[in-house]
Amino acid sequence: MLTLLGNQHSRFCDGVSRRNFLKIGALGLGGLSLPELLKAEAVAGRKNSHKAVIMIFLPGGPPHQDMFDIKTDAPSEIRGEFTEISTKVPGIRICELFPRMAGMMDKLTIIRSLVGAVDSHWSLQCLSGRSPQEQVPGGWPSMGAVLSKLQGAVRPDMPSFVGLAPKMGHLPWADPGKPGFLGPAHGPFNPNGPGKDDMILNGMSLERLEDRRGLLRSFDQFRRDCDQSRMMEGMDSFTQSAFGILTSSRLADALDLEKEDPKLRDRYGRGSANLQADGGPKLLDHFLMARRLVEAGVRCVTLAFSRWDWHGDNFKRGREDMPMLDQGVTALVEDLHQRGLDKDVSVVVWGEFGRTPKINSTAGRDHWPRVSCGLLACGGMKTGQVIGSTDRLGGEAHDRPVHFQEVFATLYHNLGIDTSTATIPDLSGRPRYLLDSQYKPMRELI
Repeated sequence: MLTLLGNQHSRFCDGVSRRNFLKIGALGLGGLSLPELLKAEAVAGRKNSHKAVIMIFLPGGPPHQDMFDIKTDAPSEIRGEFTEISTKVPGIRICELFPRMAGMMDKLTIIRSLVGAVDSHWSLQCLSGRSPQEQVPGGWPSMGAVLSKLQGAVRPDMPSFVGLAPKMGHLPWADPGKPGFLGPAHGPFNPNGPGKDDMILNGMSLERLEDRRGLLRSFDQFRRDCDQSRMMEGMDSFTQSAFGILTSSRLADALDLEKEDPKLRDRYGRGSANLQADGGPKLLDHFLMARRLVEAGVRCVTLAFSRWDWHGDNFKRGREDMPMLDQGVTALVEDLHQRGLDKDVSVVVWGEFGRTPKINSTAGRDHWPRVSCGLLACGGMKTGQVIGSTDRLGGEAHDRPVHFQEVFATLYHNLGIDTSTATIPDLSGRPRYLLDSQYKPMRELI
């Protein structure tokens, strides 16, 4: 973290005064300082437009055939307990536990034939498009890290990438998106970290803060003189970003849900902070926080909701979690439309894989990476449609298989990035395309 030293009379034996602390940004990852976390290199041709994406990860793999692909004609051991209902779009039918989504299906797109998953409990593929098995030295960066690198911060007092994923027993589910070979400077700003209270001055005047900034600058000069790796180059600009956040209330205000109309908060719901076994809590507040963050200037917000690894009691858990997901997603989409953000902010909802067609002996469904589902909204995309289908049992993609990377190509397109030409440098300096060349934006959506 960034530590600014204050004034006291006593001294250590090396002559340095004993100081009070002002901490700015224990909000980073791995002990990184806020300036390092917010570092965004100047990129030639960087766009000034503010497009954004909200990525909602469902840890554990949600049951596609119990959500958006009900198999009413399948045998009972496949079909399950839920029935389907009509939606606002004629011909599209979804699970009865999503009545609010049904009522705004014209603003949503369902993908029923998502392929390319692997049998691994990681958020990685849902945040980067790359599976754990296809990594390169340093690792592929998540979308948020790519946006930090290519487009940088919209405002000097706002990070470009924020990760809201809460702590979980299974740590890969709690990953909000790795910076990969782009380095920790492009990792997510994590307001759930231990330094959340350090975002305010706690009674310190701006004049005293400026004095401490001068002292910090003198220490940085010493470090710079001693540094042989050139890592200190440009540190002043990164530190300026930290001071920008500290001296502006914009980020703190975006994270303060008490500033919202209570009626709107009720529309989103509060959810539950209780952990779900090795998974995460059901924080509906994060859906609202994500909207506030992108509206304030963040380019990418990631969040994780509940735990969907239902090897047992699939239908009991579905009756608990699906209505909550229905409430959070529809409140977010409705809010984006009402605020005129629906053309600029893309929303994606999915998990790492699907579930087995056959229900097991404990009324659960097991891992099934061969096909899964996804939900898209806003971003200027053509909505009110279903893309792809599965076979009679929901076990294989029947027509229009959609790869994870196709969805990412579409999201990048919505953000103004052409994946056929945009590159980022890996650890060796070699330019890397964001996605494999065969994957293009989905023609159905753009």
